[in-house]
Amino acid sequence: MTTRGTLRLATRGSDLALRQAASVRDSLSDRKLDVELVEVETRGDQIRDELIHRLGKTGAFVRALDEKVLDGEVDAAVHSMKDMPTERPPDLVVAGVPERASAADLLLTTDGTELEDLPVGAVVGTSSLRRKAQILATRPDLEVEPLRGNVDTRIEKLLAPELQAEHERRVDADRDEKGNAAEASAEGEEYESEFDESIEEWFDGLAEIERRALERELDVEYDAIVLAEAGLRRAGLLHHVEYARLDPASFVPAPGQGAIAITARRDSDATEKIRSTLDHPRTRVETTVERTVLAELGGGCIAPIGVHAKLQGKHVHTTARVLSGDGEEEVQASRDLPVDDHANAAAEFADALAERGADDLIAEAREAAEE
Repeated sequence: MTTRGTLRLATRGSDLALRQAASVRDSLSDRKLDVELVEVETRGDQIRDELIHRLGKTGAFVRALDEKVLDGEVDAAVHSMKDMPTERPPDLVVAGVPERASAADLLLTTDGTELEDLPVGAVVGTSSLRRKAQILATRPDLEVEPLRGNVDTRIEKLLAPELQAEHERRVDADRDEKGNAAEASAEGEEYESEFDESIEEWFDGLAEIERRALERELDVEYDAIVLAEAGLRRAGLLHHVEYARLDPASFVPAPGQGAIAITARRDSDATEKIRSTLDHPRTRVETTVERTVLAELGGGCIAPIGVHAKLQGKHVHTTARVLSGDGEEEVQASRDLPVDDHANAAAEFADALAERGADDLIAEAREAAEE
């Protein structure tokens, strides 16, 4: 039952999460529904210095929100689908899946360099086991280092080295130029500055995210980082960096990447309102296939697993990659699944992957995680 006729939606408090929740709120409001957003701090937000895959299979960014739903404190919760564990309480359903944004990953650099063109030994930042394994499978000569923080924080870490070096060059030049300009003036000559603008003018021309990057202290200097395209677009940050899109057909995304899921109680009035207003059939089919493959494999967030499904007429073209942590071993396959029986066909596809060796790779990842 909704509270006072208003749908109360739980969301994390990060900028990206709030933007996602606001898009859901706006869609529901367009159907004359009153909606209130309720910010909830999650375990994933509290533990800021651990990698996501170490936060537990219960879903570090999900569980706190869903508990509010089950306790009746809110009517529904808004999640990034890729963060959701495949196991969920029986009283909880995915009430709505809006149309998915891009599922692709992007390689972000300061100059748009492609993955294959990064120099040997370049440092790539990611918090994802899947991304790390696929990077190393393609470029074992690269260094992959952990990268944590919100989307804007991660971009700041990428931008910081170049901006700080530029600032230092300008400070040094300004110091030298004052003496040189004085000498030129004394000799009746005109001195031409190396830069067209002063340090203050240069700083004033920086975007806010660049100013924060300028002040950031770094333990690691990244040559590139990998992030989801959907999150960058939703956060409005894509124009601050150069990037190369990683083809989902080969650099396979996480199951559900780019999609938003709204969970609600199975017996709630909110469930039907959300489903009838927001559910996008194509996205529902594609994400069901991806998450079914993940659930059947049982890898959760402990193994490098990518699954991408694309509805094409009467079939759902599905690609999966299961890798070892170092990217040296993998099981990869693609299959066209019948759309009229996509969930069962996805489970059979997962069984075939398991028989080809995916189970062994996942078991090794589980053993490594328990050490």
